[in-house]
Amino acid sequence: MNNKTKYSVLTAIVIIATLLINEYLNNKQKTEVFNEGAVLKTETNEYFLPTSTTGEIVHHEGYSLSYSEEHEQAEWVAYELKEEHLSNANFKRPYFEIDEAVKTKAAHWSNYKNSGYDRGHLCPAGDRKYSQAAHDETFLTSNISPQKHDFNAGIWNRLEQKTRYWASKYDGVFVVSGGILKGKMKTIGSEKVAVPNQFYKVIIDNNSGATKMLAFLIDHKESKEPLYKFVVSVDEIEKLTGIDFFSSLEDTKENRLEASSSYKNWSFN
Repeated sequence: MNNKTKYSVLTAIVIIATLLINEYLNNKQKTEVFNEGAVLKTETNEYFLPTSTTGEIVHHEGYSLSYSEEHEQAEWVAYELKEEHLSNANFKRPYFEIDEAVKTKAAHWSNYKNSGYDRGHLCPAGDRKYSQAAHDETFLTSNISPQKHDFNAGIWNRLEQKTRYWASKYDGVFVVSGGILKGKMKTIGSEKVAVPNQFYKVIIDNNSGATKMLAFLIDHKESKEPLYKFVVSVDEIEKLTGIDFFSSLEDTKENRLEASSSYKNWSFN
Protein backbone atom coordinates (compact mmCIF):
# COMPACT_ATOMS: atom_id res chain seq x y z
CA MET A 1 0.00 0.00 0.00
CA ASN A 2 1.55 3.29 -1.07
CA ASN A 3 1.54 6.46 1.03
CA LYS A 4 -1.26 8.06 -0.96
CA THR A 5 -3.50 5.05 -0.40
CA LYS A 6 -2.63 4.95 3.30
CA TYR A 7 -3.50 8.64 3.61
CA SER A 8 -6.86 8.10 1.91
CA VAL A 9 -7.70 5.19 4.20
CA LEU A 10 -6.74 7.15 7.32
CA THR A 11 -8.80 10.13 6.16
CA ALA A 12 -11.83 7.91 5.61
CA ILE A 13 -11.42 6.37 9.08
CA VAL A 14 -11.22 9.81 10.71
CA ILE A 15 -14.36 10.99 8.87
CA ILE A 16 -16.33 7.88 9.84
CA ALA A 17 -15.17 8.11 13.46
CA THR A 18 -16.17 11.78 13.61
CA LEU A 19 -19.65 11.03 12.24
CA LEU A 20 -20.15 8.19 14.73
CA ILE A 21 -19.04 10.35 17.66
CA ASN A 22 -21.36 13.20 16.61
CA GLU A 23 -24.29 10.80 16.27
CA TYR A 24 -23.58 9.38 19.72
CA LEU A 25 -23.40 12.83 21.30
CA ASN A 26 -26.61 13.97 19.61
CA ASN A 27 -28.51 10.87 20.75
CA LYS A 28 -27.06 11.21 24.24
CA GLN A 29 -28.15 14.84 24.43
CA LYS A 30 -31.66 13.99 23.20
CA THR A 31 -31.94 11.21 25.78
CA GLU A 32 -30.86 13.56 28.54
CA VAL A 33 -33.31 16.24 27.45
CA PHE A 34 -36.35 14.00 27.20
CA ASN A 35 -35.67 11.26 29.74
CA GLU A 36 -33.84 13.11 32.49
CA GLY A 37 -35.31 16.56 31.99
CA ALA A 38 -32.01 18.12 33.05
CA VAL A 39 -30.37 19.44 29.89
CA LEU A 40 -31.31 22.35 27.65
CA LYS A 41 -34.96 22.53 28.72
CA THR A 42 -34.31 25.79 30.54
CA GLU A 43 -33.18 27.30 27.25
CA THR A 44 -36.17 26.49 25.04
CA ASN A 45 -39.94 26.24 25.06
CA GLU A 46 -39.69 23.41 22.52
CA TYR A 47 -39.20 20.76 25.21
CA PHE A 48 -41.67 17.84 24.76
CA LEU A 49 -43.51 19.42 21.83
CA PRO A 50 -46.45 17.40 20.41
CA THR A 51 -46.73 16.59 16.74
CA SER A 52 -48.57 18.99 14.43
CA THR A 53 -51.44 17.85 12.20
CA THR A 54 -51.23 21.10 10.22
CA GLY A 55 -47.49 21.46 9.62
CA GLU A 56 -47.46 25.05 10.87
CA ILE A 57 -45.51 25.26 14.12
CA VAL A 58 -44.60 28.67 15.49
CA HIS A 59 -42.04 29.25 18.25
CA HIS A 60 -42.31 32.28 20.48
CA GLU A 61 -40.08 33.12 23.41
CA GLY A 62 -42.49 31.81 26.03
CA TYR A 63 -44.49 29.15 24.19
CA SER A 64 -44.84 27.22 20.93
CA LEU A 65 -48.01 26.49 18.98
CA SER A 66 -49.40 24.56 16.04
CA TYR A 67 -51.77 26.77 14.06
CA SER A 68 -54.85 25.45 12.26
CA GLU A 69 -55.78 27.84 9.47
CA GLU A 70 -59.02 25.91 8.89
CA HIS A 71 -60.18 26.74 12.42
CA GLU A 72 -58.32 30.08 12.80
CA GLN A 73 -56.67 29.14 16.09
CA ALA A 74 -53.99 26.88 17.50
CA GLU A 75 -54.68 23.17 17.73
CA TRP A 76 -52.25 23.25 20.64
CA VAL A 77 -50.14 25.69 22.62
CA ALA A 78 -47.25 24.20 24.60
CA TYR A 79 -44.80 25.55 27.15
CA GLU A 80 -42.83 24.68 30.25
CA LEU A 81 -44.05 26.21 33.49
CA LYS A 82 -41.35 26.32 36.13
CA GLU A 83 -41.63 27.55 39.69
CA GLU A 84 -39.45 30.56 38.90
CA HIS A 85 -41.96 31.58 36.19
CA LEU A 86 -44.62 32.14 38.84
CA SER A 87 -44.93 35.77 39.86
CA ASN A 88 -47.41 38.20 41.39
CA ALA A 89 -46.40 40.95 38.98
CA ASN A 90 -49.35 43.06 37.94
CA PHE A 91 -48.65 43.99 34.34
CA LYS A 92 -51.13 46.09 32.40
CA ARG A 93 -53.11 44.04 29.91
CA PRO A 94 -52.12 44.99 26.35
CA TYR A 95 -54.38 45.02 23.30
CA PHE A 96 -54.64 41.76 21.39
CA GLU A 97 -52.43 41.67 18.29
CA ILE A 98 -52.35 39.48 15.19
CA ASP A 99 -49.51 36.96 15.30
CA GLU A 100 -47.36 37.92 12.33
CA ALA A 101 -45.29 34.74 12.73
CA VAL A 102 -48.20 32.63 11.47
CA LYS A 103 -47.50 32.24 7.75
CA THR A 104 -51.14 31.64 6.82
CA LYS A 105 -52.10 34.74 8.85
CA ALA A 106 -53.66 34.41 12.29
CA ALA A 107 -57.24 35.49 12.89
CA HIS A 108 -57.99 39.13 13.66
CA TRP A 109 -59.05 39.97 17.20
CA SER A 110 -62.19 41.71 15.86
CA ASN A 111 -63.76 38.31 15.10
CA TYR A 112 -64.50 38.09 18.82
CA LYS A 113 -66.13 41.53 19.08
CA ASN A 114 -69.83 41.26 20.05
CA SER A 115 -69.62 37.49 19.54
CA GLY A 116 -70.63 36.63 23.08
CA TYR A 117 -67.35 34.77 23.61
CA ASP A 118 -64.21 35.64 25.56
CA ARG A 119 -60.80 35.67 23.97
CA GLY A 120 -59.73 32.63 25.96
CA HIS A 121 -56.00 32.20 26.51
CA LEU A 122 -54.46 28.79 25.84
CA CYS A 123 -51.17 29.82 27.43
CA PRO A 124 -52.51 32.03 30.23
CA ALA A 125 -50.98 35.42 30.85
CA GLY A 126 -50.73 34.39 34.51
CA ASP A 127 -48.18 31.71 33.55
CA ARG A 128 -45.92 34.27 31.89
CA LYS A 129 -45.57 37.04 34.46
CA TYR A 130 -41.81 36.66 34.81
CA SER A 131 -41.37 39.52 32.35
CA GLN A 132 -43.47 42.16 30.61
CA ALA A 133 -42.47 40.79 27.20
CA ALA A 134 -43.42 37.21 28.04
CA HIS A 135 -46.73 38.39 29.52
CA ASP A 136 -47.62 40.55 26.53
CA GLU A 137 -46.74 37.77 24.11
CA THR A 138 -49.71 35.75 25.36
CA PHE A 139 -52.02 38.39 23.86
CA LEU A 140 -51.28 37.30 20.30
CA THR A 141 -54.41 36.06 18.54
CA SER A 142 -52.76 32.70 17.79
CA ASN A 143 -52.91 32.00 21.54
CA ILE A 144 -56.66 32.48 21.97
CA SER A 145 -59.79 30.46 21.36
CA PRO A 146 -63.48 31.45 21.74
CA GLN A 147 -64.65 30.55 25.23
CA LYS A 148 -67.91 31.18 27.05
CA HIS A 149 -67.26 33.65 29.84
CA ASP A 150 -68.51 31.42 32.66
CA PHE A 151 -66.29 28.59 31.37
CA ASN A 152 -63.24 30.85 30.93
CA ALA A 153 -63.63 32.48 34.34
CA GLY A 154 -64.84 29.27 35.98
CA ILE A 155 -63.57 25.73 35.56
CA TRP A 156 -60.90 26.66 32.96
CA ASN A 157 -59.49 29.25 35.37
CA ARG A 158 -59.56 26.72 38.21
CA LEU A 159 -57.53 24.30 36.09
CA GLU A 160 -55.01 27.02 35.23
CA GLN A 161 -54.56 27.83 38.92
CA LYS A 162 -54.16 24.15 39.80
CA THR A 163 -51.53 23.80 37.07
CA ARG A 164 -49.53 26.61 38.72
CA TYR A 165 -49.83 24.77 42.01
CA TRP A 166 -48.37 21.62 40.42
CA ALA A 167 -45.59 23.62 38.77
CA SER A 168 -44.58 24.84 42.20
CA LYS A 169 -44.99 21.50 43.95
CA TYR A 170 -43.24 19.36 41.33
CA ASP A 171 -40.37 21.67 40.34
CA GLY A 172 -41.95 22.51 37.00
CA VAL A 173 -44.33 20.86 34.54
CA PHE A 174 -44.79 20.92 30.77
CA VAL A 175 -48.26 21.98 29.61
CA VAL A 176 -50.19 21.53 26.35
CA SER A 177 -53.63 23.14 25.90
CA GLY A 178 -56.15 23.45 23.10
CA GLY A 179 -59.66 22.97 21.86
CA ILE A 180 -60.94 19.79 20.25
CA LEU A 181 -61.13 20.96 16.64
CA LYS A 182 -63.31 18.15 15.35
CA GLY A 183 -66.97 17.64 14.54
CA LYS A 184 -69.66 20.24 14.03
CA MET A 185 -68.69 23.56 15.60
CA LYS A 186 -70.22 27.01 15.69
CA THR A 187 -68.09 29.78 14.16
CA ILE A 188 -67.72 33.48 14.93
CA GLY A 189 -66.60 36.53 12.98
CA SER A 190 -65.95 37.13 9.30
CA GLU A 191 -63.04 34.68 9.36
CA LYS A 192 -65.25 31.94 10.84
CA VAL A 193 -63.22 31.20 13.94
CA ALA A 194 -64.32 27.79 15.22
CA VAL A 195 -65.83 27.47 18.71
CA PRO A 196 -64.63 24.15 20.22
CA ASN A 197 -67.21 22.00 21.99
CA GLN A 198 -64.50 20.70 24.34
CA PHE A 199 -61.12 21.85 25.61
CA TYR A 200 -58.20 19.79 26.84
CA LYS A 201 -55.07 20.27 28.89
CA VAL A 202 -52.26 17.71 29.04
CA ILE A 203 -49.53 17.96 31.69
CA ILE A 204 -46.31 16.02 32.22
CA ASP A 205 -44.08 16.11 35.29
CA ASN A 206 -40.61 14.89 34.40
CA ASN A 207 -38.76 16.57 37.24
CA SER A 208 -39.87 15.26 40.62
CA GLY A 209 -38.91 11.61 40.34
CA ALA A 210 -40.87 9.10 38.27
CA THR A 211 -42.36 10.67 35.15
CA LYS A 212 -46.13 11.11 35.34
CA MET A 213 -48.85 12.52 33.09
CA LEU A 214 -52.28 13.98 33.54
CA ALA A 215 -54.90 14.88 30.94
CA PHE A 216 -58.18 16.78 31.23
CA LEU A 217 -61.08 16.86 28.79
CA ILE A 218 -63.77 19.41 29.65
CA ASP A 219 -67.03 20.21 27.88
CA HIS A 220 -67.28 23.87 26.88
CA LYS A 221 -69.57 24.91 29.72
CA GLU A 222 -69.16 25.92 33.33
CA SER A 223 -69.08 23.16 35.93
CA LYS A 224 -68.75 23.08 39.69
CA GLU A 225 -67.52 19.48 39.62
CA PRO A 226 -64.06 18.83 41.11
CA LEU A 227 -61.27 18.84 38.55
CA TYR A 228 -60.40 15.17 38.98
CA LYS A 229 -63.81 14.31 37.49
CA PHE A 230 -62.48 15.48 34.11
CA VAL A 231 -59.29 13.41 34.09
CA VAL A 232 -58.93 11.12 31.07
CA SER A 233 -56.03 9.25 29.50
CA VAL A 234 -53.67 11.00 27.11
CA ASP A 235 -54.59 8.27 24.63
CA GLU A 236 -58.17 9.55 24.63
CA ILE A 237 -57.04 13.09 23.77
CA GLU A 238 -54.81 11.70 21.03
CA LYS A 239 -57.72 9.78 19.48
CA LEU A 240 -59.87 12.91 19.45
CA THR A 241 -57.20 15.22 18.03
CA GLY A 242 -54.86 13.06 15.95
CA ILE A 243 -51.96 14.61 17.89
CA ASP A 244 -49.09 12.52 19.30
CA PHE A 245 -48.13 14.21 22.57
CA PHE A 246 -45.00 12.64 24.00
CA SER A 247 -43.36 10.72 21.17
CA SER A 248 -39.88 11.59 22.45
CA LEU A 249 -40.33 9.36 25.47
CA GLU A 250 -39.12 5.80 25.31
CA ASP A 251 -41.96 3.82 23.67
CA THR A 252 -42.71 1.45 26.55
CA LYS A 253 -42.88 4.31 29.04
CA GLU A 254 -44.93 6.46 26.67
CA ASN A 255 -47.48 3.73 26.02
CA ARG A 256 -47.87 2.91 29.70
CA LEU A 257 -48.27 6.51 30.86
CA GLU A 258 -50.55 7.63 28.03
CA ALA A 259 -52.93 4.71 28.57
CA SER A 260 -53.51 5.57 32.23
CA SER A 261 -56.25 7.84 33.53
CA SER A 262 -55.08 7.55 37.13
CA TYR A 263 -54.55 10.77 39.06
CA LYS A 264 -53.44 9.25 42.38
CA ASN A 265 -49.89 10.60 42.04
CA TRP A 266 -51.11 14.17 41.61
CA SER A 267 -52.08 16.32 44.57
CA PHE A 268 -55.55 17.89 44.25
CA ASN A 269 -55.48 19.47 47.71
